[in-house]
Amino acid sequence: MSGKVTYTVPQGPLRLAGPVVRPAPGTLPLRGDLAHMALAGKHLAAHYVIPYGYTVAGNDAQLHLTPDKDSDIIQVLPNGSDFELLDFAGDWAWGCLGPEGPSGYVLSSLLAPAQG
Repeated sequence: MSGKVTYTVPQGPLRLAGPVVRPAPGTLPLRGDLAHMALAGKHLAAHYVIPYGYTVAGNDAQLHLTPDKDSDIIQVLPNGSDFELLDFAGDWAWGCLGPEGPSGYVLSSLLAPAQG
Protein backbone atom coordinates (compact mmCIF):
# COMPACT_ATOMS: atom_id res chain seq x y z
CA MET A 1 0.00 0.00 0.00
CA SER A 2 1.30 3.45 -0.80
CA GLY A 3 1.66 6.22 1.73
CA LYS A 4 -0.43 9.33 1.85
CA VAL A 5 1.03 12.55 0.55
CA THR A 6 1.48 15.08 3.36
CA TYR A 7 -0.64 18.25 3.28
CA THR A 8 -1.80 20.54 6.05
CA VAL A 9 -5.43 19.84 6.89
CA PRO A 10 -7.37 23.09 7.41
CA GLN A 11 -8.36 23.68 11.04
CA GLY A 12 -11.48 25.34 12.42
CA PRO A 13 -14.65 26.12 10.52
CA LEU A 14 -14.40 26.25 6.75
CA ARG A 15 -16.49 28.74 4.84
CA LEU A 16 -16.68 30.04 1.35
CA ALA A 17 -17.80 33.62 0.93
CA GLY A 18 -19.07 35.07 -2.30
CA PRO A 19 -19.01 33.61 -5.78
CA VAL A 20 -16.18 31.27 -6.74
CA VAL A 21 -15.12 30.86 -10.35
CA ARG A 22 -15.12 27.19 -11.32
CA PRO A 23 -11.78 26.27 -12.91
CA ALA A 24 -11.60 24.68 -16.34
CA PRO A 25 -11.61 20.86 -16.43
CA GLY A 26 -8.11 19.41 -16.26
CA THR A 27 -6.70 22.26 -14.23
CA LEU A 28 -7.29 22.00 -10.47
CA PRO A 29 -7.98 18.57 -8.90
CA LEU A 30 -11.65 19.36 -8.39
CA ARG A 31 -14.73 17.44 -9.50
CA GLY A 32 -18.35 17.84 -8.44
CA ASP A 33 -18.06 14.91 -6.04
CA LEU A 34 -14.57 15.38 -4.60
CA ALA A 35 -11.51 17.57 -4.48
CA HIS A 36 -7.90 17.53 -3.30
CA MET A 37 -7.65 18.25 0.45
CA ALA A 38 -5.50 21.31 -0.23
CA LEU A 39 -8.51 22.95 -1.93
CA ALA A 40 -10.71 22.81 1.20
CA GLY A 41 -11.78 26.32 2.10
CA LYS A 42 -11.16 27.51 -1.47
CA HIS A 43 -13.55 25.34 -3.49
CA LEU A 44 -16.72 23.54 -2.45
CA ALA A 45 -16.90 19.77 -2.95
CA ALA A 46 -18.92 16.99 -1.36
CA HIS A 47 -15.71 15.29 -0.17
CA TYR A 48 -12.07 16.27 0.21
CA VAL A 49 -9.42 13.61 -0.30
CA ILE A 50 -5.87 13.31 1.01
CA PRO A 51 -4.02 11.89 -2.00
CA TYR A 52 -1.95 8.73 -2.12
CA GLY A 53 1.50 8.99 -3.67
CA TYR A 54 1.99 6.99 -6.85
CA THR A 55 4.65 6.93 -9.56
CA VAL A 56 4.37 6.44 -13.30
CA ALA A 57 5.98 3.01 -13.77
CA GLY A 58 7.29 1.40 -16.94
CA ASN A 59 6.04 3.53 -19.82
CA ASP A 60 5.17 7.18 -20.10
CA ALA A 61 1.53 7.81 -19.17
CA GLN A 62 -0.98 10.07 -20.85
CA LEU A 63 -3.01 12.31 -18.56
CA HIS A 64 -6.50 12.37 -20.11
CA LEU A 65 -9.32 14.85 -19.56
CA THR A 66 -11.87 12.01 -19.15
CA PRO A 67 -11.48 8.25 -18.47
CA ASP A 68 -11.42 7.38 -22.16
CA LYS A 69 -8.42 6.60 -24.40
CA ASP A 70 -9.93 8.84 -27.10
CA SER A 71 -10.32 11.88 -24.83
CA ASP A 72 -8.09 14.94 -24.97
CA ILE A 73 -4.58 14.43 -23.61
CA ILE A 74 -3.67 17.14 -21.10
CA GLN A 75 -0.05 16.13 -20.66
CA VAL A 76 2.31 13.18 -21.07
CA LEU A 77 3.84 12.05 -17.76
CA PRO A 78 7.32 10.56 -18.17
CA ASN A 79 8.25 7.29 -16.50
CA GLY A 80 9.12 8.01 -12.85
CA SER A 81 6.82 11.05 -12.55
CA ASP A 82 4.98 11.55 -9.26
CA PHE A 83 1.18 11.28 -9.38
CA GLU A 84 -1.20 12.12 -6.53
CA LEU A 85 -4.01 9.57 -6.69
CA LEU A 86 -7.44 10.77 -5.56
CA ASP A 87 -9.87 8.18 -6.98
CA PHE A 88 -10.16 5.02 -9.05
CA ALA A 89 -12.76 4.78 -11.84
CA GLY A 90 -12.63 1.30 -13.39
CA ASP A 91 -9.31 0.92 -15.21
CA TRP A 92 -8.55 4.59 -14.66
CA ALA A 93 -7.01 6.56 -11.81
CA TRP A 94 -8.03 10.18 -11.28
CA GLY A 95 -5.51 12.49 -9.71
CA CYS A 96 -3.05 15.28 -10.25
CA LEU A 97 0.54 16.37 -10.21
CA GLY A 98 -0.17 18.57 -7.17
CA PRO A 99 -2.96 20.67 -5.69
CA GLU A 100 -2.47 23.33 -8.38
CA GLY A 101 -2.88 20.70 -11.12
CA PRO A 102 -3.01 19.67 -13.78
CA SER A 103 -5.52 16.93 -13.02
CA GLY A 104 -6.95 14.10 -15.06
CA TYR A 105 -7.16 10.39 -15.66
CA VAL A 106 -4.30 7.91 -16.15
CA LEU A 107 -4.61 4.19 -16.86
CA SER A 108 -4.13 2.67 -13.42
CA SER A 109 -1.98 -0.11 -14.90
CA LEU A 110 0.71 2.52 -15.58
CA LEU A 111 0.99 3.51 -11.89
CA ALA A 112 2.80 1.95 -8.95
CA PRO A 113 2.70 2.95 -5.27
CA ALA A 114 5.43 5.47 -4.44
CA GLN A 115 8.29 4.07 -2.42
CA GLY A 116 8.87 5.49 1.01
